[in-house]
Amino acid sequence: MAENEIKLFNDKQIRTKWDEEIGDYYFSVIDVIAVLTESSNPSRYWSELKKKICEEQGQPFENIERLKLPAKDGKMRLTDVANTKQLLRIIQSVPSPKAEPFKQWLAQVGSERLDEIVDPELGMERLKSTYRKKGYSEKWISQRMRSIEIRDDLTAEWDRVGVEEGLEYAILTNEISKASFGLTTRQHKNYKGLKKESLRDNMTNAELVINMLGELATTEISKTENPGGFEESKHVAKRGGNIAGNARKELEANTGRKVLSKANAKDKNLLEN
Repeated sequence: MAENEIKLFNDKQIRTKWDEEIGDYYFSVIDVIAVLTESSNPSRYWSELKKKICEEQGQPFENIERLKLPAKDGKMRLTDVANTKQLLRIIQSVPSPKAEPFKQWLAQVGSERLDEIVDPELGMERLKSTYRKKGYSEKWISQRMRSIEIRDDLTAEWDRVGVEEGLEYAILTNEISKASFGLTTRQHKNYKGLKKESLRDNMTNAELVINMLGELATTEISKTENPGGFEESKHVAKRGGNIAGNARKELEANTGRKVLSKANAKDKNLLEN
């Protein structure tokens, strides 16, 4: 499995996850239902729709996978997901004027993914384009792209040493964050007034650099010492975060300004500071 991704349909977020084995995305069914119906309770809508489909077909609805995806509270929670073929069947049962545009969007997403497999740089260019449309500066976007590369290197290293994706990734990320900033990722988001938004997309350049240093240091130490799984990787994560934390403190001592900032993407100009 690849890392979780957020796709945008008409500026609405849909959680996805690419599966190498089936060569397709899994899409959060609840997110799709929310987009198509604008229901105030998409979970209930989906539950009732499943029953309706079962009754019409006279048999149980085809197997729906459940995968851990990031929830609004930032935690990884199990949720119903469907691949493209399954999702098209579900869409047929949802009366919505957005159904046809959504089908076209699905085809585009699949085509783009195939293009990105052949040429990975296309994915990065599309992500840059998304950030530009949201109003981020070129300087900030460049920093964010680098942070993604460093994060990918870190998760690849964790996978190599036997750390499990999901909860263990989240715990190790928190260890780095606590040592780097003195806050967990949830506390950092609260400090910025965020709820379900991406923390990294709301970091200033200075915060991004400190965050990158913590993750880079953790990766390099891990590659050197080859920790045996999760518990040993926790100690490595703390040490990597401490390197970033010491750099942050030294920078603050020399500038008289705190790196930790309440600035967020609501005012993207502030992220430059």
